[in-house]
Amino acid sequence: MWLLRWLLNTLVLLLVSYIVPGIEFASFWSALITSLVFGLINALVRPLIILLTLPVNILTLGIFTLIINACMLMLASSIVKGFQVADFAAAFWGAVVYWIIVTVINYIEKPKSV
Repeated sequence: MWLLRWLLNTLVLLLVSYIVPGIEFASFWSALITSLVFGLINALVRPLIILLTLPVNILTLGIFTLIINACMLMLASSIVKGFQVADFAAAFWGAVVYWIIVTVINYIEKPKSV
């Protein structure tokens, strides 16, 4: 199951790179590595950052989370060779598009309770 999820996240990141100018992958392999690194960053670093910025997140009604997601995307691009994010605007819009696509996938994938 985790292998399918990893591949799906890789495809979402590739789709984001096609939609958002300024986000580029050198190859499919760099997209696979980026997906893995991005998942680890979101699992380990992001919760700590969200906790530290909780007051700002509350004041902005959660919108600040998009800025945190953009920063996580830029962090992944600084770690993985072959993955490039041109600037913060590209990271921000990439994070927004990624969030929208993942939300739609999770909605479709979610089992319907009767």
